[in-house]
Amino acid sequence: MAIGDLHDEQEHGERIRSWLRKNGVGLLCGVLLGFVFIAAWQWREAKQVDQFTSAAQQFAVFGKLLQAKELGNAAQALAKLNGAPAGLYAELGALQLAKAQSEAGNTAEAIKILRTLPVDSQFKLIADQRLARLLVATGKADEANKLLATRNDDVSFEIQGDALLVLGKREQARERYAKALAMGDSAAPQRRILEIKLMDVGGTLPTPVGPI
Repeated sequence: MAIGDLHDEQEHGERIRSWLRKNGVGLLCGVLLGFVFIAAWQWREAKQVDQFTSAAQQFAVFGKLLQAKELGNAAQALAKLNGAPAGLYAELGALQLAKAQSEAGNTAEAIKILRTLPVDSQFKLIADQRLARLLVATGKADEANKLLATRNDDVSFEIQGDALLVLGKREQARERYAKALAMGDSAAPQRRILEIKLMDVGGTLPTPVGPI
């Protein structure tokens, strides 16, 4: 190796050492921050898994109490499901508890539970439909009709028809029943009941489409 080449290598090495002296601390901090970020992310993931596991276990306790018809204890178990990870379990549990309360004759309690579901719940439509049915059954047909006023599905139209009929608005009830029938599944078991409701308010059944 020529002396000039050796000098160049020494100069290059000195530049590297100089750069490390100036930037080594920052580089080390960056690496450490990276490790801290990864550790924090892993800790957060582990914590969320623990929370979901805990929520699932609590929901299982709730389910057993509900199956045993211990509605008071089931309500207490359900109340322990709070926070984001448990939200889905809490909302589903609320629907189940409300159904059980209704079947047990505790209509007022069922209505109270159904009203607690948040507006952004993915079960909100089902909750509102069940709530509306209970409202109609307890003489609050006007509130039931207003509750589903913005809904455009066949089940909601049918419940609106029930509410309007109770309110003495046969023509509007007939319109809702007709819409529900037009939108509903022709093979649905409950379709015959809807057809009877429509005919009872003076409606006519749609002509079935024959084979081409």
